[in-house]
Amino acid sequence: MNTPSTTKSNASNTPAMSKKSIGALTAALLAACIAFQLNASMLSPALVTMARELKTDDATIGLSQTLYFTLAALFSLFLPRLSDIVGRKRVLVGMLAVMLVGSIVAALAVNVPMLFAGRIIQGVTGPVVPICLLVLRNEITDPKRYGAALGLLTAVNGGIAGIDALAGGWIATNFGFRGIFWVIAVVTVVALALVTVWGVESRPSAGTRMDWVGVVPLVISVGALLTAFNEAGKLGAANPGLVVGGIVVALAAFAVFWAVESRVREPLVETRFLKRRGTWALLATTFLTMTGVFAVVNGLVTSLAQNGDAGFGMEADLASLVFLTPYALVGWIVGPFAGRLAPTLGYRAVLRVGLVGSIVATVLMALVGVHSLPVLVATTVLIGITYAGIANIILNGLGIVLSPESNPGFLPGLNAGAFNLGAGVSFAVLPALQIALGVGGSSGTAGYSGGMLLGAVITTAALAISFLIPRPEDAETPAIVQQKESVR
Repeated sequence: MNTPSTTKSNASNTPAMSKKSIGALTAALLAACIAFQLNASMLSPALVTMARELKTDDATIGLSQTLYFTLAALFSLFLPRLSDIVGRKRVLVGMLAVMLVGSIVAALAVNVPMLFAGRIIQGVTGPVVPICLLVLRNEITDPKRYGAALGLLTAVNGGIAGIDALAGGWIATNFGFRGIFWVIAVVTVVALALVTVWGVESRPSAGTRMDWVGVVPLVISVGALLTAFNEAGKLGAANPGLVVGGIVVALAAFAVFWAVESRVREPLVETRFLKRRGTWALLATTFLTMTGVFAVVNGLVTSLAQNGDAGFGMEADLASLVFLTPYALVGWIVGPFAGRLAPTLGYRAVLRVGLVGSIVATVLMALVGVHSLPVLVATTVLIGITYAGIANIILNGLGIVLSPESNPGFLPGLNAGAFNLGAGVSFAVLPALQIALGVGGSSGTAGYSGGMLLGAVITTAALAISFLIPRPEDAETPAIVQQKESVR
């Protein structure tokens, strides 16, 4: 039924896809991933500056971030599948062009609505990384080379070696928040040019009709869940009706989505794929991993570092330099090695190393790090290695290598949604327990410890479910596959 217009390229065997060509393609895709990541990480230190220059409050500016991440999650659900049909290079170039427009609108923003408009436009670029990984998967046939490239591109998700956050703070201080958006625009122009020149087109599902009828209830379902979790993250100020209503709408919309996918001739996702262990086990592992880890570093650690009563009383910029920069840097360094080892040692084995390391680091952080600054720094760096450099890389990679050949874009899209859902739940649950256990004096330390230990428990659940993820045989070297078969 699906007639590929571009078959899987034997890149390493043809002059057209020599090592030099693969290197150029990887550089172009890396530039696209960097441009995307700047939209998320470079603005974090500038939120206060944005509120001041636009004469509004922090909560309103925070909403601009929420809008961006929500739109990014929703577009991630279906754009990878669309790229299978109309062309991955075409969709990637289109997303970068939209990103450029959004960056310019935000850079020219004279009020909050204009800023919101720019951020919403930028949100269309949510699936840049999954689509880049799909492009590479189509061109690199050697599992080890693909794993290394996978690690390099995916490591960008943890931050660009910490430089992006530092640069964002410096630019905001010296040139205002608009300078950040102009920098993003310039980087996007470079990425757009490189992808246009060096990008390779592939359309494995050419001739298939896009299931827009299925897209609508799926987007509504995930959007309602994200809204509910974002509202729950307000804790005492949350509207219970909105939280409960969002969950109810999400469940109802997903039921409609399932019914639609069971009936249409060319579904967005065949229900038989949703029932596979390779789908639900991976999505559950991704969701629980993000829930257990994300708010520990990005929420609890940075809050504790700046807490003058229970913590270490640091300024925000110093806390970012001491904690977030090393966290991102080690993830950037370790990522390519984790991706390179996955085909040899097994994707699942490497993932479990990352999850176990994250659990151990979080427990040490909760029991010792909350009282000792050096231990808190060390355990944060360890999580940077085990989560940002290993688990995050492998979870993204499994979304690519476990996707069926007839629909390669569906699982990366759903996996991106699981990452975003997990991040939202993490910020709703872990800080809530921290606050419930106390935020001041000695009880404040107990609150932070409690939130971190809850994160460790959730990550342990992710580790348990990871044993249900099937082995991606086609993505591992023959040696590891034969060895595991002989054990059986």
